[in-house]
Amino acid sequence: MARLKEIVIDCDIPSRVAQFWAEALDGYEVMPYDDDELARLAALGLTPETDPTVIVEGPGTRLCFHLRQGERPDRNRLHFDIATPARAREVERLLSLGATFVREADGYTVLNDPEGNNFCVASE
Repeated sequence: MARLKEIVIDCDIPSRVAQFWAEALDGYEVMPYDDDELARLAALGLTPETDPTVIVEGPGTRLCFHLRQGERPDRNRLHFDIATPARAREVERLLSLGATFVREADGYTVLNDPEGNNFCVASE
């Protein structure tokens, strides 16, 4: 079985949208950047304001604000990431429930639900 790991929201300026939701939701905050993460971003020519992926954590499900890579008719602006200790077995189970395979990526599998909405299955 799988658990809801995070809700991923594609947006044009992740830091701005993440800050909005961190302030809008009780108990949520933008995940702080430690020195290692700041150094990693700097090496890529990025700052927290231009980070393509900003995480907001709180008492419920984690929110991940991700830089939208242009218009893609095959991709939702909002999707679920689910995590499981046995990804291959969980993918097979979801396919048997009516999901369809989209693609394999590094560390996760992209599927569509029965109405064509993307979601990702990641290893815990």
